[in-house]
Amino acid sequence: MNKGFLFALGLLFSIGISAQEFQFEKEIINYGKIKKGDDGKRVFEFTNIGKAPLIIKEIKTSCDCAVPKKPEKPIMPNEKATITVSYDTSKTGGFSKEIVIFSNAKKSIKKIKIKGFISK
Repeated sequence: MNKGFLFALGLLFSIGISAQEFQFEKEIINYGKIKKGDDGKRVFEFTNIGKAPLIIKEIKTSCDCAVPKKPEKPIMPNEKATITVSYDTSKTGGFSKEIVIFSNAKKSIKKIKIKGFISK
């Protein structure tokens, strides 16, 4: 019986710890049609709608052509923050890239996306 109580208490404690949650303004940014060499920087805005500090541990992309910049400090509850993604616009054609965010949020992996078309 003691083990069951400790397990339940540990489960409740772990749920409380991971009460952080993202709320993005947009989860997909569509560049639309842009010209080769145009500015490829775009900003994802989000809010920590949880009850504890949100820590972004790492951000990975599906290629080296998209470079993300994450917040360096924890995002406090109800605080807004941004993730900047710079896309290399030196090559023409369509693109669709996934940005994967690893954090201490309720869902530890969050995916956002950029897409568009680069013309000559």
